[in-house]
Amino acid sequence: MSLTMHAATAPVFTRMLNNLLAWLDKAQAHAETRRFDTANYLGLRLAPDMLPLTRQIQIACDGVKGCMARLAGVEVPKWDDTETTLDELRARVRRTLDYVASFAPAQIDGSETREIVVPTRTSEMRFTGEDYLRHFVLPNFYFHATTTYALLRHAGVEIGKRDFLG
Repeated sequence: MSLTMHAATAPVFTRMLNNLLAWLDKAQAHAETRRFDTANYLGLRLAPDMLPLTRQIQIACDGVKGCMARLAGVEVPKWDDTETTLDELRARVRRTLDYVASFAPAQIDGSETREIVVPTRTSEMRFTGEDYLRHFVLPNFYFHATTTYALLRHAGVEIGKRDFLG
């Protein structure tokens, strides 16, 4: 039996997004225990030229919703990037989880050869559905999820490999 496009997307995204929610819950508890404002996490960066934690989560969620929509052949929903608290970031992750769950396998399966066009600032990128998922979406998704994990871990949140893997 071959791996379907739905099996390669929805469960993968769902698991990691739920892991991300758990990391944010642990960050909340870490801040409460040490009596500091959770807003301290939001601007964390690994390097001065990297995007902060808030953007890492927003981009991870955007990648997921864009992938599901494009593979299903529907318009990618536009979500404003207005989150300014951990609670709002958790709400965005939950909204993304709900969006993933809204797709039936039949909407995603068979999209391996669908042409996917991703606009960029200056042009566009073109992929088959399978290449889009394997070589663009998944690496980007895991980059932003891993960066979020690393930022929280660096800030002292007690998360480890088991938290990352779920």
